[in-house]
Amino acid sequence: MKPIVRAEGLSKQYTLGASASHDTLRDSLMSAIRSPLRGRPAGRTLWALRDVSFEVAPGEVVGIVGRNGAGKSTLLKVLSRITEPTSGRVELYGRVGSLLEVGTGFHPELTGRENMFLNGAILGMRRREIEAKFDEIVAFAEVEQFIDTPVKRYSSGMYMRLAFAVAAHLEPEVLIVDEVLAVGDASFQRKCLGKMGSVAREGRTVLFVSHNMTAMQGLCDRVIWLSDGRVKDDGGAGEVVSKYLKTSFSAMAERVWEDPATAPGDETVRLHSARVRPVDGAPSDPITVSTPFVMEFEYWNLKPEMVLNLSLVLVNEEGTVLFNTGPINEPVWHGRPFPPGLFRSACRVPGGLMNDGAVRVRLYVIKDQSVVLFAHEDVLAFDVREGVEQRKHWYSKWIGAVRPNLEWRTELLEGGAGAAPAR
Repeated sequence: MKPIVRAEGLSKQYTLGASASHDTLRDSLMSAIRSPLRGRPAGRTLWALRDVSFEVAPGEVVGIVGRNGAGKSTLLKVLSRITEPTSGRVELYGRVGSLLEVGTGFHPELTGRENMFLNGAILGMRRREIEAKFDEIVAFAEVEQFIDTPVKRYSSGMYMRLAFAVAAHLEPEVLIVDEVLAVGDASFQRKCLGKMGSVAREGRTVLFVSHNMTAMQGLCDRVIWLSDGRVKDDGGAGEVVSKYLKTSFSAMAERVWEDPATAPGDETVRLHSARVRPVDGAPSDPITVSTPFVMEFEYWNLKPEMVLNLSLVLVNEEGTVLFNTGPINEPVWHGRPFPPGLFRSACRVPGGLMNDGAVRVRLYVIKDQSVVLFAHEDVLAFDVREGVEQRKHWYSKWIGAVRPNLEWRTELLEGGAGAAPAR
């Protein structure tokens, strides 16, 4: 099958720190007089893309992942013909619809209605084709009252809703979307993802950049991983996302202090190490919402007869305390004096408790169950990832500080034959 998108050896170079070009002849002459022997200073070069090659078949849904600065947005701009590559070539067959930022392609002085027809014309659509989709687009964007208002007066949310609705409903053969989930409320995000899913099921081609790995795995057949402007991996969505998450895992998942003299603590207790890991894995392995994990702390007790406790406070990315835990049920050492030596304390957290997101761990070392010897605000930091199998077709953020996997039962009380349905 002939590919609908083909990239061959794409590279894009930018020059950083070069002098700005002169706007007038007077500026150019004055610059030459001031520095007759000195040319324009050479700027530092940055390769946003380096020798990127791939093909996309018609009807394929391809995700693009990578850290900030990896070249994802640059690649989409090259594919959308917004930016020319420094070298290499792109072949695209059919109409291309792009949503790379809020209101891409909109003219601020034109109304929502006028911008819809303008965008359709740019895509090569006839007026009657746009009119056939007009009511559906307006209803999706929820801007009926403002459709004849200049879009410069729209809020960012209204702008985004209309821009996405136009890009998705005017039926381009290739839809290019850059982080559509970055703007808008939860209900709008669900609508966007649902529409992208229907676009994919209609057999149109989608290129999708997002940091939402759940949506990436749920929507995409294949994922391309960019790193430093190069293709690091290209394959099945689940496999590539798993590798990406593992390598991008926070370095704060494990910390070691070898020298007791400089380790965090005081003259009574010093930390040796702190780590968080899946129960059957290593600190570099990802933790999902269903993964049981362990937080382990090794520490030197430097004085005899110390009755010690560790207290942990887990905080999410919004600063909300998830929970506080301490070893009140520890069977051996709780309430007993510690001799000098190296100790390890571990706390196991069951799977099916945490919500997805970034987590920071505060550590408090307590003497005699009442005196805080010292505190370490961010002793660990890690990410809890979503597993696509948990959400099926639900891709938005699940609300709540935690997300316990609780047991539910339903029974028929009246009516029907009284038998449970077949499973």
